[in-house]
Amino acid sequence: MRAATLRRGMNAWPPFLFAGIRITAISGDFRHAHVELRQRWYNRNYVGTHFGGSLFAMTDPFWMLLAMRSLGRGYYVWDQAAEIRFLKPGRGTVHASFDLGDDVLDTMRAATAGGAKYLHWFDTEVRDADGDVVAAVRKQVYVRRKPDRQPPDAGP
Repeated sequence: MRAATLRRGMNAWPPFLFAGIRITAISGDFRHAHVELRQRWYNRNYVGTHFGGSLFAMTDPFWMLLAMRSLGRGYYVWDQAAEIRFLKPGRGTVHASFDLGDDVLDTMRAATAGGAKYLHWFDTEVRDADGDVVAAVRKQVYVRRKPDRQPPDAGP
């Protein structure tokens, strides 16, 4: 699937669409993504700031998707754990960027070359229009190389 097709599909995906989350960019090599969340009447909390669940949801799938697409079909890639810290009330449009570097991919490949699992923590900052950090999100991604598939023994 092309990056533009994935972006359009995810923007129409109900959990993102109805939360007001919009993917503004996914690079063709699946190494970079940018997401924004505009504040609307339906995604504000009781005190008029961004709903914390929407702030988390806007960051949820991206590290796994970028790693999965960059590593290829020879790897299992799953979200393992996550945490979020709310640092400042989020108002207006907030955004988050994801940049998957060669160094991280090389580490993942090397750590899983023998079939072992590898857990990697990614840090993401959700920022407001002034550039202030609204929330800090950590995601742990599980990576394991798939075993080589051997054809069944044909017998004598």
